[in-house]
Amino acid sequence: MSAAPRAAAPCPCGSGDAFGACCGPLLAGAAAPTPERLMRSRYTAFVVRDAAHLLATWHPGTRPDEIEPDAHTRWVGLEIIAVEGGEPGGTRGFVEFAASYRMPGVGGVQVQRERSRFVLQSGRWWYLDGRVEGA
Repeated sequence: MSAAPRAAAPCPCGSGDAFGACCGPLLAGAAAPTPERLMRSRYTAFVVRDAAHLLATWHPGTRPDEIEPDAHTRWVGLEIIAVEGGEPGGTRGFVEFAASYRMPGVGGVQVQRERSRFVLQSGRWWYLDGRVEGA
């Protein structure tokens, strides 16, 4: 895992909040209050290569046995395109986003656009799966 940003530094997820008030507590184990916040924390986990957070927030019924974020991929930006569901009392949510990254040997910035599904179970939001747009 790469070093996490300092608490006062801007959060990698692009929310505009400080890391310590945004994704920091979630990467430390706090429950995400909404699917969007969970998705933002998962993006941040890719930025800092926190595989433990990625596994801990992936629904046990759909998660892989292990995950290893690519050490050569540099995540450089996140755009939230749409959020559906996830309101108080709801148990389902969707977050569509575009995550920008750079990889060695691939020119310029690449973009992964995905529509992710989330479910609320046992008082926690979980990432179920995602559909990469254009794939």
